[in-house]
Amino acid sequence: MKVIAIMRPAGYLAESVKLAKSMGFDTIIAPMIDVVDKTDANFSGFVERVMRGEVDYVIFTSANGVEFTLLKLDEPDEFIKHLNNAHVVAIGPMTKKALQKIGIRVSIIPDSYSSLGLVEHISGIEGAVIEIARSSHGAPELVEGLLEKGAVVHETQVYQIISPRDERHTALMKRALAGEVDIFAFTSSMMVRNFMGLAGEMGVKDEIIRVMNEKTVAAIGKPTADILSGFGIEVKVMPEQYTFEDLILECKKHDC
Repeated sequence: MKVIAIMRPAGYLAESVKLAKSMGFDTIIAPMIDVVDKTDANFSGFVERVMRGEVDYVIFTSANGVEFTLLKLDEPDEFIKHLNNAHVVAIGPMTKKALQKIGIRVSIIPDSYSSLGLVEHISGIEGAVIEIARSSHGAPELVEGLLEKGAVVHETQVYQIISPRDERHTALMKRALAGEVDIFAFTSSMMVRNFMGLAGEMGVKDEIIRVMNEKTVAAIGKPTADILSGFGIEVKVMPEQYTFEDLILECKKHDC
């Protein structure tokens, strides 16, 4: 049975392991990133503009963005009511599901589940007021692309991505170096950076790159794949749709 390294945030690990095992993989888990609440100086303005009906589009780039936005509100039901007067944009199906679950109507979901996919999908936005609620490490291409199209863009960071460290991380690295990991699954650019940062801290960076290039490295999205390539790591699997399920399916299809 092939072993896949799953490095997603702690909140996603149980469902990720269940999915991987249902498709015939064994797993080793070590969350290379995790998420914590964050409220920046732009959040109150975001809420006020939504409540006053001054917003044309609201973009959520993850299910976490939805959750951490609602957690900060004293009257979430009232906010949702006004939010439904705008065009709500979800970056992908999981974000759409999280929004719909709490009664938010999703108007737009791009064909390609990425920041660049969003920019390409949304048209006729010159002069439109667009709000983005996302993480502290959101891709700059989203804001830049919308501004180039003539939109008025406000961004608020509603959660922060951190790099956890515990015995699971050193265990993963040791098993990988021993050749016990067949597939390395990366779902974000920061996950790659944190993994390689750990390898650097342990003094095994060159060795782990060699090992990874002898195994299968899977990545969700071109930005993640580009970061891996920048470290000299060959990406052998990249699904067309940017979901973890599609990544696992692609690995299975290629008999990784």
